[in-house]
Amino acid sequence: MYSQIQLLSVDFDGTLVSRAGEPVLDAQCMGLIRELQEAGAIWAINTGRSVDLLESGLTDFSFPIRPDFILTTERDVFRPGQNGSNWEAFGDWNDRCAREHRELFSSASSVLAEVVDFVNQRTEARVLYNEDHPEGLIANSEEEMDLVTEFIEQARARHPKLDYQRNTVYLRFCHADYHKGAALAELARLIEVARENIFAAGDHHNDISMLDGKFAAMPSCPANAIAEVKTAVRAADGYVSKSAHGAGVYEALMHFASW
Repeated sequence: MYSQIQLLSVDFDGTLVSRAGEPVLDAQCMGLIRELQEAGAIWAINTGRSVDLLESGLTDFSFPIRPDFILTTERDVFRPGQNGSNWEAFGDWNDRCAREHRELFSSASSVLAEVVDFVNQRTEARVLYNEDHPEGLIANSEEEMDLVTEFIEQARARHPKLDYQRNTVYLRFCHADYHKGAALAELARLIEVARENIFAAGDHHNDISMLDGKFAAMPSCPANAIAEVKTAVRAADGYVSKSAHGAGVYEALMHFASW
C-alpha cells in the first residue's frame, strides 16, 4: 500500500507538533509513520531547530518513535551517530554549507549592515548575532516581519546569494542555495531515493522550498498552513489537508498512499 513512499520529509513545529492545544501529537499520524518505517520507508524531520533543540522537543513531547535522519536549522543533514553520539554529519554537506555561509556573511557585510540599520531605526525587532555577524532577528509581530522582509528583498538585489528563512516572527539569514529543499535533495541523493518517491509536509514560509514540487513529488500541508504554503502545494499538484497539524499529515499520507 505504501510502496511509493520511500522518504518522508516532515516539518516539526506547527506540522507534526501542535501548539494550538491537545493533543500535541496525533496518534494516528505517529502510528502510520511507524508502519511506514517498518515497511522500509525513511523518515526525516526537516526543521528550523538546531540538533539540541530538536532532541529537547522529541523528549518534551514524548515522541513514540525516532526519526531515521534529521535536517536541522533549515540546512544541515545528520544521520544516526556511529560512535555513541545521537547524530553525526552525513557526508561533507554540512562542512560545505558552513564554509559557504562564512564566505557569504563576509561578502554581504555591507548589505547586512543596511538591514540592521533599517531594523534598528524603523522597527522594534531584535537582531540576533553569531560571533561577529548578524544571524537573524525576532520581530514583535507578523506585520512587522512583513515590513522587514520587504526591505531585505530590496537590499539583497545587490547580493542575490544573501537570503533568509522565515517562520512566524523569526528570521534567519542564509545562503540562497541552502534551505529545507536543498537539504532534502542532498539526503535523497545520499540514500538514493528518487523525487517521485518523496513525501513532504510543512506549514510555513521556510517549508516552501521542499513543497514546491522540485524535490518531492508528494508535497502536502496541514489545514493550519499559511496561505502562501497552500498556494505552493496546490501549484505543485500536492495535497492540502482538511485537518490541522499531525492529523493533516496523516490525511495527506493516506491520500498519497492511495495513488
